[in-house]
Amino acid sequence: MKNTLIVLPGPTGVGKTDLSIDLAKHFGCEIISADSRQFYREMKIGTAVPSDDQLAGIKHHFIKFISIKDYYSSSLYERDVLKLLTGLFVKNPVALLTGGSGLYIDAVCKGIDDIPDVDPEIRDKYSRKYKEEGIEGLRIILKLLDPAYYEKVDLKNPKRIIRALEICETTGRPYSTYLTKEKRTRDFEIIKTGINRPREELFARINLRVDEMIRNGLEDEAGSLRPFRELNALNSVGYKEFFDYFDSKISLEKAVELIKRNTRRFAKRQMTWWSKDKDITWFYADDREKIIEYLGGRICG
Repeated sequence: MKNTLIVLPGPTGVGKTDLSIDLAKHFGCEIISADSRQFYREMKIGTAVPSDDQLAGIKHHFIKFISIKDYYSSSLYERDVLKLLTGLFVKNPVALLTGGSGLYIDAVCKGIDDIPDVDPEIRDKYSRKYKEEGIEGLRIILKLLDPAYYEKVDLKNPKRIIRALEICETTGRPYSTYLTKEKRTRDFEIIKTGINRPREELFARINLRVDEMIRNGLEDEAGSLRPFRELNALNSVGYKEFFDYFDSKISLEKAVELIKRNTRRFAKRQMTWWSKDKDITWFYADDREKIIEYLGGRICG
């Protein structure tokens, strides 16, 4: 049997955690997280990290392994996951990668361009600019330095824009010139099995999960992280809305409403990303037996 990486993408709130644990138990393998927000130790409730019982039942990797103060990127993730897989495949020819971060999944499956590290002072410079001038100030600079990337980047995503600007300034080259999209070959098979739900069902699950996060103490967690709000990691749904509440810009009820709305919008953006990947075979999230049968046939075939 050839070494095989099962990739299980899906939008936030769809049910990836429970299904991935079922699949890992069935195939006797370990789970690699591809949810970039779950990487951070300090962000547990707002990122829906698997419970302690779930983490104890199946070995998970890349969960709560760095601090919000640490620098980490998709290229570092690619390097680290490939190194990990070398060891995992010695024990079992099957491993499972699951999460909602399309960029990080693509880094493992397709490879990512060799983009140089940047000077932390340059990163801080653009983070301060975003704080002082807002996202429009970043957009203006990006359009001047890299008009090609400006045309395709999500202009509502400051993290992506700042990343491009810091590369432009560090290297003296447009960020877009590094994005060659050359797919790299892997020495293991990759089976992409996506899971989804009808939109109304998914949105209802998202709303319920936000309510559960609030009951579990998301407000207190966000409050403890307020001193670090300028860090990129905390420009995340579930935290930035509470920061506005703490600043008396919005009410608590409005903050919760915005978290639900912004999480639903995030789920739609995730599906837009994956809609371009024709290698994904999609299933309804509750079709556990069908998914296991499909994977079993692919792995053993």
